[in-house]
Amino acid sequence: MIKNRSDRTAGFTLVEVMVALAIAGLSLAAVAASISQMVDAGYAMRQRTYASWIAQNKITELRLANVVPEVSSTSGEVEYAAQEWAWRATISETGVENLFRVEVEVSIAGSEDVIRTVTGFIGEPGVPGESNRAWTRNTQAAGEEQ
Repeated sequence: MIKNRSDRTAGFTLVEVMVALAIAGLSLAAVAASISQMVDAGYAMRQRTYASWIAQNKITELRLANVVPEVSSTSGEVEYAAQEWAWRATISETGVENLFRVEVEVSIAGSEDVIRTVTGFIGEPGVPGESNRAWTRNTQAAGEEQ
Protein backbone atom coordinates (compact mmCIF):
# COMPACT_ATOMS: atom_id res chain seq x y z
CA MET A 1 0.00 0.00 0.00
CA ILE A 2 1.30 3.43 -0.94
CA LYS A 3 1.12 6.11 1.74
CA ASN A 4 -0.05 9.53 0.84
CA ARG A 5 2.71 12.14 1.02
CA SER A 6 0.50 14.48 3.10
CA ASP A 7 0.29 11.87 5.89
CA ARG A 8 4.07 11.90 6.38
CA THR A 9 4.31 15.70 6.73
CA ALA A 10 1.38 16.15 9.10
CA GLY A 11 3.59 16.50 12.26
CA PHE A 12 6.65 18.50 13.30
CA THR A 13 10.09 17.12 12.75
CA LEU A 14 12.50 16.68 15.63
CA VAL A 15 14.62 19.59 14.39
CA GLU A 16 11.62 21.93 14.34
CA VAL A 17 10.68 20.95 17.90
CA MET A 18 14.26 21.45 19.12
CA VAL A 19 14.48 24.90 17.50
CA ALA A 20 11.16 25.91 19.07
CA LEU A 21 12.34 24.71 22.51
CA ALA A 22 15.63 26.58 22.14
CA ILE A 23 13.80 29.82 21.29
CA ALA A 24 11.41 29.36 24.22
CA GLY A 25 14.32 28.61 26.58
CA LEU A 26 16.24 31.71 25.53
CA SER A 27 13.12 33.84 25.91
CA LEU A 28 12.47 32.52 29.42
CA ALA A 29 16.10 33.12 30.40
CA ALA A 30 15.87 36.73 29.19
CA VAL A 31 12.63 37.27 31.12
CA ALA A 32 14.17 35.77 34.29
CA ALA A 33 17.24 38.03 33.98
CA SER A 34 15.02 41.07 33.50
CA ILE A 35 12.93 40.21 36.56
CA SER A 36 16.10 39.71 38.60
CA GLN A 37 17.37 43.15 37.58
CA MET A 38 14.06 44.75 38.53
CA VAL A 39 14.14 43.08 41.96
CA ASP A 40 17.73 44.26 42.52
CA ALA A 41 16.83 47.80 41.43
CA GLY A 42 13.83 47.82 43.77
CA TYR A 43 15.99 46.68 46.69
CA ALA A 44 18.63 49.34 45.95
CA MET A 45 15.96 52.03 45.66
CA ARG A 46 14.47 51.01 49.01
CA GLN A 47 17.93 51.13 50.65
CA ARG A 48 18.60 54.61 49.23
CA THR A 49 15.19 55.82 50.40
CA TYR A 50 15.73 54.52 53.95
CA ALA A 51 19.22 56.04 54.03
CA SER A 52 17.79 59.41 52.92
CA TRP A 53 15.18 59.29 55.67
CA ILE A 54 17.80 58.45 58.30
CA ALA A 55 20.02 61.34 57.17
CA GLN A 56 17.11 63.78 57.11
CA ASN A 57 16.09 62.62 60.60
CA LYS A 58 19.61 63.31 61.91
CA ILE A 59 19.62 66.81 60.41
CA THR A 60 16.19 67.45 61.93
CA GLU A 61 17.39 66.22 65.34
CA LEU A 62 20.28 68.70 65.18
CA ARG A 63 17.89 71.52 64.23
CA LEU A 64 15.49 70.64 67.05
CA ALA A 65 18.31 70.58 69.61
CA ASN A 66 18.02 74.39 69.49
CA VAL A 67 21.71 74.97 70.28
CA VAL A 68 24.48 76.54 68.24
CA PRO A 69 26.23 73.55 66.66
CA GLU A 70 29.97 73.14 67.02
CA VAL A 71 32.19 72.40 64.05
CA SER A 72 32.68 68.68 64.54
CA SER A 73 32.08 65.18 63.27
CA THR A 74 29.92 62.64 65.06
CA SER A 75 28.74 59.17 64.21
CA GLY A 76 26.44 56.50 65.49
CA GLU A 77 24.18 53.61 64.62
CA VAL A 78 20.44 53.35 64.42
CA GLU A 79 17.99 50.53 63.74
CA TYR A 80 15.56 51.37 60.99
CA ALA A 81 13.31 49.09 58.93
CA ALA A 82 14.62 46.01 60.78
CA GLN A 83 18.21 46.78 59.79
CA GLU A 84 21.21 48.35 61.49
CA TRP A 85 22.48 51.53 59.84
CA ALA A 86 25.57 53.64 60.51
CA TRP A 87 25.61 57.41 60.09
CA ARG A 88 28.27 60.10 60.25
CA ALA A 89 27.41 63.80 60.58
CA THR A 90 29.97 66.46 59.77
CA ILE A 91 29.24 70.04 60.82
CA SER A 92 31.28 72.78 59.16
CA GLU A 93 31.19 76.55 58.82
CA THR A 94 29.76 78.13 55.69
CA GLY A 95 31.39 81.54 55.73
CA VAL A 96 28.04 83.07 56.64
CA GLU A 97 27.76 84.10 60.26
CA ASN A 98 25.66 81.70 62.37
CA LEU A 99 24.98 79.34 59.47
CA PHE A 100 26.44 75.84 59.55
CA ARG A 101 26.60 73.12 56.91
CA VAL A 102 25.63 69.62 58.02
CA GLU A 103 26.57 66.64 55.87
CA VAL A 104 25.20 63.25 56.92
CA GLU A 105 26.48 60.05 55.31
CA VAL A 106 24.53 56.84 55.83
CA SER A 107 25.65 53.27 55.23
CA ILE A 108 24.64 49.81 56.33
CA ALA A 109 26.30 49.04 59.67
CA GLY A 110 29.62 47.26 59.15
CA SER A 111 29.97 48.46 55.55
CA GLU A 112 32.24 51.22 54.29
CA ASP A 113 30.03 51.90 51.25
CA VAL A 114 28.05 55.11 51.72
CA ILE A 115 24.52 54.64 50.39
CA ARG A 116 23.36 58.23 50.66
CA THR A 117 24.79 61.62 51.60
CA VAL A 118 22.39 64.42 52.53
CA THR A 119 23.45 68.02 53.12
CA GLY A 120 21.49 70.52 55.17
CA PHE A 121 22.02 73.85 56.89
CA ILE A 122 21.43 74.90 60.47
CA GLY A 123 21.21 78.47 61.65
CA GLU A 124 21.66 79.90 65.10
CA PRO A 125 18.54 79.18 67.14
CA GLY A 126 16.22 82.07 67.72
CA VAL A 127 12.71 82.41 69.00
CA PRO A 128 10.94 79.09 68.41
CA GLY A 129 8.92 79.29 65.22
CA GLU A 130 10.19 82.76 64.30
CA SER A 131 12.32 81.58 61.38
CA ASN A 132 9.47 79.39 60.15
CA ARG A 133 7.08 82.35 60.10
CA ALA A 134 9.55 84.43 58.10
CA TRP A 135 10.04 81.62 55.62
CA THR A 136 6.29 81.15 55.28
CA ARG A 137 5.79 84.87 54.67
CA ASN A 138 8.39 84.86 51.91
CA THR A 139 6.86 81.91 50.10
CA GLN A 140 3.23 83.05 50.03
CA ALA A 141 1.78 84.09 46.73
CA ALA A 142 1.18 87.77 46.10
CA GLY A 143 -2.16 88.94 47.39
CA GLU A 144 -2.55 86.24 50.05
CA GLU A 145 -3.08 87.31 53.62
CA GLN A 146 -0.55 86.31 56.24
